[in-house]
Amino acid sequence: MALFDMPLPELESYAPELAEPDDIDVFWQGTLEETRAHPLDLVIEQVDNGLTLVTSYDVTFSGFGGDRIRGWLHVPAGTTGRLAGVVEFHGYSGGRGLAHENVAWALAGHAQLTVDTRGQGWGWRTNATADPSPHAGLTAGQGTMTSGILDPSTYYYRRVFADAVRAIDAMAQVPLVDPERIVVTGISQGGGIAIAASALTDHRLLGAMIDVPFLCHFERALAITDADPYNEIVRYLKRDRAAADRALATLRYFDGAILARRATTPTLFSVALMDPICPPSTVYAAFNRWGGESKQIVVYPFNGHEGGAEFHQAEKYRWLERMLSAG
Repeated sequence: MALFDMPLPELESYAPELAEPDDIDVFWQGTLEETRAHPLDLVIEQVDNGLTLVTSYDVTFSGFGGDRIRGWLHVPAGTTGRLAGVVEFHGYSGGRGLAHENVAWALAGHAQLTVDTRGQGWGWRTNATADPSPHAGLTAGQGTMTSGILDPSTYYYRRVFADAVRAIDAMAQVPLVDPERIVVTGISQGGGIAIAASALTDHRLLGAMIDVPFLCHFERALAITDADPYNEIVRYLKRDRAAADRALATLRYFDGAILARRATTPTLFSVALMDPICPPSTVYAAFNRWGGESKQIVVYPFNGHEGGAEFHQAEKYRWLERMLSAG
C-alpha cells in the first residue's frame, strides 16, 4: 500500500472541527449510571495456564446491562504485592483467547487484564463473552459495525464502551493491583476502545497506550478507505440510502476523535502512514484533539495496519516504565 493520505506535515496539525452531539456528555453520563446500577460482582478464579512464569485467573464482572464480561488476569508467578495494572482491549473480531496465549505484560512484571469484546471472537482469537442484549440482533450486515446503528441507545459500541469502563472498575478492585497505577492499551479496535475508556472513566488512569486506533473520525474514514471494518457501514448505506443521516448522527457519539478531547491521561499513540484500514488522518484527528498535554505519537512511515508490531511493543515497555518511575 503506497502513501494515500495527507503528507506528514499536514497530518501533524490536522485537528478538524467535528460536529459533536449537544447531549453527548449527558448520554454517556446516563449510560454509565445505568451500567453501574448493576453490582460489579467481580469474580476471580485461578486457572491452570500450563506456564511456570505467569499465574492466570479467569475474571468475570458485570458490564452494560449487568451482562457478564470475561477476561484473563495474568500476573508474574509468585506475586503477593500490588502491581501496576494494564487493561488491554482487542482488535476487531478477536477475544481474550486461551489462558496461555497473550501474557506479555505479565512477563514484563505487571498485572494484565485482557478483556473480551462482547459478541466478537469469530475472527482471530476466541471469545467467551456473548452479547445477550436485546439490541444485539439489530445488525444490517456481517460483523457488528452496523448493529443498532440508527440510534445511539441501541448501537453496539454503547455496550462495548460501557464494558470497557467497567473493566477499569474491575481492575481497580483486584487485590494484586495498585489502583493508582492502571493504564489502558489496545491496537486497532482495541485502541479505539482505549480512547473511549480514557475519555469516559472517572478513575484516575496513569496512562493510555493506543496503537493504530480504529473508530476515529468516522466520516473521513468512510470517505477515503474501502477496507473493512469501516466498509461494513459503507455497504449498509449503499443499500439503505435513506439511513445515512441517522447512522452518521449515531456514530458521532462513539467517535474517538470527538471523545479524545475528554481524555486527559498521558498517552502514547502509534500510527502507520500506509495503513488502509485506519487511515493516518483519522488517527491524527484523535491524537491532535487529545485533552491531555502529555502526549506522544510514534510514526511508522512504511507500515500498514500492523503498525510498529513488536518494535512498538518494546517502545511501550519503555514508555510505561517511564510513567511508573515518574508517578
